[in-house]
Amino acid sequence: MPLSTRISNNLIIDSNLIETAVEEEEENGQNAEVSNEEGSDAMPLTPTTPSSRQTRLAKLFQERRRIVGRTVSESQLLAKPVANGTEKSKEAEDTPDFYEHRAKDQIMKDYWLRHPFLSWWALRSTPYSADLLPYKGGEGLTHKFLEEILKINLEYIDDTFDRGSRVLEFHHPHDLKEKLHLEIPEKPENLDQILDDCRKTLQYCVKTGHPRFFNQLSTGLDIVSLAGHWVTTTANTNMFTYEIAPVFTLVEKATLKKMREFIGYTDGDGIFCPGGAISNLYAVLTARHKLFPSCKRRGLNNLPTLVMFTSEHSHFSLRRAAAIAGIGTDNVTFINTDQRGKIDLEDLENKIQQTIARGDKPFFVSATAGTTVVGAFDPINAIADICEKYKLWLHVDAAWGGGVILSRKYKHLVDGLHRADSVTWNPHKMMGVTLQCSAILLKEDGLLEDCNSMRATYLFQQDKHYDVCFDTGDKAIQCGRTVDVFRLWLMWRAKGTKGIESQINKLFDLAHYLVDRVRSKDAFQLVFEKPECTNVCFWYYPPSIRELEDTQEKQLRLHKVAPIIKARLMNEGRLMVGYQPLNDKVNFFRWVVSNPAASKHDVDYMLDEIERLGHDL
Repeated sequence: MPLSTRISNNLIIDSNLIETAVEEEEENGQNAEVSNEEGSDAMPLTPTTPSSRQTRLAKLFQERRRIVGRTVSESQLLAKPVANGTEKSKEAEDTPDFYEHRAKDQIMKDYWLRHPFLSWWALRSTPYSADLLPYKGGEGLTHKFLEEILKINLEYIDDTFDRGSRVLEFHHPHDLKEKLHLEIPEKPENLDQILDDCRKTLQYCVKTGHPRFFNQLSTGLDIVSLAGHWVTTTANTNMFTYEIAPVFTLVEKATLKKMREFIGYTDGDGIFCPGGAISNLYAVLTARHKLFPSCKRRGLNNLPTLVMFTSEHSHFSLRRAAAIAGIGTDNVTFINTDQRGKIDLEDLENKIQQTIARGDKPFFVSATAGTTVVGAFDPINAIADICEKYKLWLHVDAAWGGGVILSRKYKHLVDGLHRADSVTWNPHKMMGVTLQCSAILLKEDGLLEDCNSMRATYLFQQDKHYDVCFDTGDKAIQCGRTVDVFRLWLMWRAKGTKGIESQINKLFDLAHYLVDRVRSKDAFQLVFEKPECTNVCFWYYPPSIRELEDTQEKQLRLHKVAPIIKARLMNEGRLMVGYQPLNDKVNFFRWVVSNPAASKHDVDYMLDEIERLGHDL
């Protein structure tokens, strides 16, 4: 129902024309009792009975309406009280006009609860944002507008968890543009249109919390985390100082301490960042600062060529960090991996020695705990031994796999994590926190601030009346920083560590189930026989190529299968799963799960759909 609701006899208040009730009120000689309680903002209209007041107002709107052309943002419906029939009393003049000033919210609620037929909402013209808070009298309309927004969101949430609903309603970009109102208007759109924009936005969004969305590492829709997101958006504050974010800075400090304890750090530091790529950038910048602190002031002049080392399967953000830091992507050395996707230790040490031999300066090694495609965990302890031998900074990118540290069953996958100098950990992945929530955690305290601080005196005064160590903004790259930690903290409190552990163990159980199902089907083949994480990579062989000899032609035909099936899956909208090639391996499906809503039934459904849609290829 639109915000400009219908009242009796299908009368609709036009969005651009305001019907004034003043003259009708005066001409008909209607009297209104004036409530003017001393010291309070009283309701100027106190009707005698609900029925008489409703009938009288409805009549005023139906008979001899005077139309005054005004924009809605300027308009007010005026039903001014009179005393003694014709002249307003002094009390009435001093009392705020109800429709013009809209009175105080609580009084409005009390009044209209007794008079549901003609609500404040029904008497308004089509509303605009200028009718909402902070504009005077906008409380009631603001509440109604947000209630409508909440309904839209709740409908989307219900659909998200409904297996009968689509994961997406796919349209090509040029078609989707036609279905949306994307233009920025000169004049304001009314709130009915704004609500419709919200509905359409969610209609065409991908439901990443759907039990059959297996496309990305970040899936699911945790309700408590979502509630935390709503709270922080309502608070709308910045994380740079305690003075404007007292609760959230304490929450961040406590949560980072807990995360460092799980890693095994006895001290250290950390900060929440806008995604794992930025967390990795922090690690590179801090490692360089530790080795060459003068670089902060003098730049890269007179420094040797710095070289980074990382797995060939590592996240692309390491190369990007090298580019941003001025190290250069050519100075990122990729290390070969074994058949399971883990770093080849011999190749790592050989390439470090080659770098030293040519006069360059190795300084940074990044291991990965859960690679993006394969889900491989590099051998941290063995890599730490090499880093200690050559005095290199060890960073572990545990953006994806860091959550296993909360599981007693799977934490062995990150043995040696406490030996790392820095760790990236994204709770918005395996732990299921809503996007985005990533942290960089360091073993040594003080490095972050020493590396990044600029001592801006308008923010970080040292003579404040509270302990300024709680002003965390000067150790961040950003100035403005959103409250990402609260939704993790709130979810963690709601589930407890044991609840999150159980959730993570279930994800691994689902991955093991899929591995068994793939092995049992002739049409499917695992790319990696023993996945370590909840990534499961596999090929589907249509009947037309299933029995062919393993030649280049067969590989070329197989390479085309996954993209076609993926397109068909998206067009039907019931399921999403990713695909990609890797090194010499042709396109394969990469199923990944971090959504606790997914089940074995959803795994079976995915395999059946792939077979159904690819059978004719």
